[in-house]
Amino acid sequence: MAAFMAALPATASAESRSITPAESPLQAVIDAAAPGDVITLQAGEYEGPVTISKALSLRGQDGAAIVGSGKGSVVTITAEGVSVRGVRVSGSGIDLAKLDSGIFAAKTAKRAVIEGNTVSGNLFGIYIHGAADSVVRGNRILGMMEGRLSESGNGVTIWNAPGSKVLDNDISYGRDGIATMASKRNVFSGNRFRYLRFAIHYMYTNDSEISDNVSTGNSVGYAIMYSNRLKITGNRSDGDRDHGLLLNYANSSEISRNTVLGRLQPPERWATGTRSAGHEVPQSAGENTIAQEGGRLGPEKCVFIYNANKNRFYDNVFEGCAIGIHFTAGSEGNLISHNSFISNRNQVKYVGTRHLDWSSGKQGNYWSDNPAFDLDGDGIGDSPYRPNDLIDRVLWTSPQAKLLTTSPAVQVIRWAQAQFPALLPGGVVDSHPLMVPAGRAGALR
Repeated sequence: MAAFMAALPATASAESRSITPAESPLQAVIDAAAPGDVITLQAGEYEGPVTISKALSLRGQDGAAIVGSGKGSVVTITAEGVSVRGVRVSGSGIDLAKLDSGIFAAKTAKRAVIEGNTVSGNLFGIYIHGAADSVVRGNRILGMMEGRLSESGNGVTIWNAPGSKVLDNDISYGRDGIATMASKRNVFSGNRFRYLRFAIHYMYTNDSEISDNVSTGNSVGYAIMYSNRLKITGNRSDGDRDHGLLLNYANSSEISRNTVLGRLQPPERWATGTRSAGHEVPQSAGENTIAQEGGRLGPEKCVFIYNANKNRFYDNVFEGCAIGIHFTAGSEGNLISHNSFISNRNQVKYVGTRHLDWSSGKQGNYWSDNPAFDLDGDGIGDSPYRPNDLIDRVLWTSPQAKLLTTSPAVQVIRWAQAQFPALLPGGVVDSHPLMVPAGRAGALR
């Protein structure tokens, strides 16, 4: 009670002030304000950079913009409990080592709220540098559209900021949409990504959630590396070029209700060399890819799993990729069941000698190329399904052998495998393949 009473005078003294660009410099107004004050920026341009070192609320009316000098960060937050809302922010420096950003929240800026801003043309868009429990919500972030991709920053960067959330943002151009490093208990949900290298890039971030995001036309949708105990659910990758979902040393996570579609990008976009994700697409390459994909530009791999262990994949849809799932490097203890593999050129790429059964509880996955029968009508195929066989294994290691795939000898080998499956040298088998695509209901628990 004493602490509550002590806080009353500060609350009562808080003021709201509306200013125009013609008044004192914005930094002077911030320096003169008291903790808890609300500063409203009317339409117009305000000179940056500025530093907010006390618990203020900075709000912008339509057309209010803070423009940096081209050096350093435009808005730097160093105090706890600061909010920045509804402001256009541009004009940061371009020094990667100094983390030049549109809005930079330092370690001391815990519980920052950065909401509803338009942050464009900066090296890094919004950088949460150790500011725990911060919220980045509903912003429109456009990265640098010129120059080399390797010299660009990320839309939102989270570095060692436990409990921070990145929600409902629209992020395009630059390097990665959201990049996180050495953090935990983060939530990235409801964001939209375009024209990037990775939509979401996870490094050493544990016990966190990636949900209901949409990645469109990026090089990689969701790159999850060296992170554990994640919940990756309800996300969509639509036309990402290399991988929809990549797991590298990611362990003990739940991957469910995600959709990877190997389609997107109108043919005319890719045939004209339009810049995307920091690169020009040559006209000939674009036309050739579209021709190969029948007018659709799909990712090389819907899912790439590299040394990722003890994960649970269920109720996902992987459709229209060159490879549905590439499973490699000794990944162990993964449950892969109740997913749908639809119209992938190759459903599974697995080169190994172990026998892997991708079914659980007498339910496997749906395979669109499985010519199975279901005589008892239980929704499960009457015979196991092998998404790749001995011949496929030869093709992975010696692509030139494709010339022989229609030969009588190859057909005899495949017939023999079907008749005598015990002779197969390991690989993926689905003992209980589904007859219809897996739905949202009835997911494994």
